[in-house]
Amino acid sequence: MSFKGFTQTDFQSFEIDGLEARMEAIQERIQPKFAAISEDVKSDLEILAGNEMHLHIARHARRTKNPPVDTWMAFSHNKRGYKMHPHFQIGLFEDHVFVWLAYIYELPGKPQMASLFLDHLNELQKDIPTSYWISTDHTKKQASHPITDSDLDKVLTRFRDVKKGEFLVGRHFASDDPLLNDGEKFIKEVKQTFETLMPIYQLSLQATK
Repeated sequence: MSFKGFTQTDFQSFEIDGLEARMEAIQERIQPKFAAISEDVKSDLEILAGNEMHLHIARHARRTKNPPVDTWMAFSHNKRGYKMHPHFQIGLFEDHVFVWLAYIYELPGKPQMASLFLDHLNELQKDIPTSYWISTDHTKKQASHPITDSDLDKVLTRFRDVKKGEFLVGRHFASDDPLLNDGEKFIKEVKQTFETLMPIYQLSLQATK
């Protein structure tokens, strides 16, 4: 299956009431598209990263009552998981698609990684395009802002000092963006985004050595 694009039906999955019914829609509508996206981008990402990358599709297995408000796929060098490592995400809320390089709160050595970023703040500011977005909490869509509206120094300081602090950087596509209807064009943008973010990813790995 090749990726043909996202549709309004995919976004409408998050309007379905009930955990079981919404999860069924996510599994039937969205997760096969995640697998198709992986077929198109995984090998390119591995070349950029210089190592094997493993696909992880969110299963929302811990949920027992509240249905998920978003869903995602992740690429990590670790076969067993991704949350404790720098990783790349592609996912959906009900009104947008996100493409992130993600550092979330489960990450060990978070202060050291944040300090490394702060030491290279000028480089990061140059490397991140003005069209990109930043998030400080992967669970809340309102935590995402255009980089032009964000103080990178404060974001990274919070990432370092606050236990639940997070740092996600990448692209944000509104659900009505025509690009999302064209699988080939979207994949091209994803590959370009990963390539742009790769120097930041590689820098962060230095904190784990």
